[in-house]
Amino acid sequence: MKNTVLKSFVLLGIIALSGCKESKPERAIVGKTKKEVVSFSPKLTGRILKIYVEEGQTVKAGDTLAILDVPEVSAKIAQAKGATSAAKAQVQMAKNGATADQLRQLKAKQKGLQEQFQYAQKSFNRAKNMYHDSLLSPQNYDEYFAKYQGAKAQLDAVNAELHDVEAGTRFEKIEMAQGQENQAMGALQEANVAYSERYVIATNDMEIETIALNKGELATAGYPLFTGYIPATSYFRFTIPESKIAKYQKGMSVKMLVNYSNKEFSGKIVAIKQLAKYADITTAFPDYEPEEAIYEIKVVPENQNVAKDILVNSNVTLK
Repeated sequence: MKNTVLKSFVLLGIIALSGCKESKPERAIVGKTKKEVVSFSPKLTGRILKIYVEEGQTVKAGDTLAILDVPEVSAKIAQAKGATSAAKAQVQMAKNGATADQLRQLKAKQKGLQEQFQYAQKSFNRAKNMYHDSLLSPQNYDEYFAKYQGAKAQLDAVNAELHDVEAGTRFEKIEMAQGQENQAMGALQEANVAYSERYVIATNDMEIETIALNKGELATAGYPLFTGYIPATSYFRFTIPESKIAKYQKGMSVKMLVNYSNKEFSGKIVAIKQLAKYADITTAFPDYEPEEAIYEIKVVPENQNVAKDILVNSNVTLK
């Protein structure tokens, strides 16, 4: 009997304690402030001569951010200019053909070889008559004939050369020279474009956050030298467990509170996507079961001017 009463008191105590236990309060959904990030990198490798901006400064599209020293490009420009000049001279020479002095030289050469040929022809005719009269040996006859043939070949060659010069340069040679000129001009244009790339120019407006290198350091091609945020692109990321995602729909207007300033403003949900298990959780102290799927909602402020001064990566509570 005594044990039964004792058990009853224990059971009543457990029930009383269970009733007094407070329910666990639901955590607020806290997300992060973000902005679209942009980076500017040089297209060439060079040493930084001067940096024209500072961290925290707002720049406009077209502003010069830095200038690099690229001596190799200057050397390529000099080489390309020399090749272009040479190629232009080749084209002009091909179009003009032979000079007056070259024509005179060829004509003089033709006259001399013509006289040699006439002399060789006369000698060969005499040798032929003497050979028919058995006054000349076959060996001597062959020597006269060879001299005659050699003189004739030399005269034919100079006649052909003179005819080629008088007819003008072949069309194919002019085209070939023109192609070499175009190639040289293309190399010069490429070098000039590379020379202009020593200026690092902002392609759009940006709030500079980070300058990676200092004056005198070597900036490699493609290395992000300037990193910052695009103005008026603030948005907010919240992580929502599967059990609570039904409350939010794309296009829904929501209220948010900036934790450090207690400033309230409204926004619109523009995207909802599922996060992979390894993805970064943006909400502080997430409250969900391990088997639940996790979703991220992206909220953009209805008025960017209101949100433009909110610090990046600061906490924002979704109300």
